[in-house]
Amino acid sequence: QLQLVESGGGLVQPGGSLRLSCAASGFTLDYYAMGWFRQAPGKEREGVSCTSSSGDSTNYADSVKGRFTISTDNAKNTVYLQMNSLKPEDTAIYYCAAAPLTTVQALCAGGADYWGQGTQVTVSS
Repeated sequence: QLQLVESGGGLVQPGGSLRLSCAASGFTLDYYAMGWFRQAPGKEREGVSCTSSSGDSTNYADSVKGRFTISTDNAKNTVYLQMNSLKPEDTAIYYCAAAPLTTVQALCAGGADYWGQGTQVTVSS
C-alpha cells in the first residue's frame, strides 16, 4: 500500500526556517515525481515545489524561489522541503504528493496520483 507521511510542520516566527519531511512507503522514489503543495484557508491548493527522483529536474513556485529547496534521499525514501526566510503568507497546510512517470511541471500543475495527510505550517510572531 502506497503511503506518504509528512512531518516537520509547526509554528515559526517570520524570517525563521523549517524543514518538512515526507516519508514514502509501499514504493520507491525511482520513476516517481515528488512534490509539495500547500493550501491556505480560503484558497485553492497550489504547487510549491516538485522534483524528479534523481533531483536533476526541479520546479518552484515564484513565491518561494530562492527561499525553499526541495531534495530527496532515495536511500531513506524521503523527500524534504527546506523552507527559509518564512513569511506569514507561507502559512498553510503542506501536502506531499507523488505521481509515477510524469514531469515535475505536470505534477506541480496538480497532476498528483497520491497525497499525504498534510502538516500545518504557521508563520506568526
